[in-house]
Amino acid sequence: MYQRLRDLREDADKTQAEIAEYLGTTAQYYGRYEKGESELPFSRAIMLAEYYNVSLDYLAGRSPLIKNKPLTDEEKALVESWRQLSERNKGKIEYHIFELLKLQKQQYEAISQAKESDRKKINTEDLTDRKK
Repeated sequence: MYQRLRDLREDADKTQAEIAEYLGTTAQYYGRYEKGESELPFSRAIMLAEYYNVSLDYLAGRSPLIKNKPLTDEEKALVESWRQLSERNKGKIEYHIFELLKLQKQQYEAISQAKESDRKKINTEDLTDRKK
């Protein structure tokens, strides 16, 4: 989810300070959400989903689809280009798209696993320090 927060913000050409102001927090604290250092409260997740016009599932990394997002001019141009391709070349493009999506999913999962591992390590270290 944390990578998606950053991607959405950057795609919207917004700074951490701008999004933090919208959420009613500081840029430093919002940055902790993007890095996975702080859990994003559900109420703020809802605010961000509405702000970016995406579903909570998309925001949480559970869905690759963005809801009700109109096509940009660039996307419309891609559709027009797609329509000009032969069926054979459309198949080639589909193959590459699916491969890129698979790679992207693997990267998101690796990032999530690394962050979860770091959190568990920190929690274990905290428990060890408390016992001393």
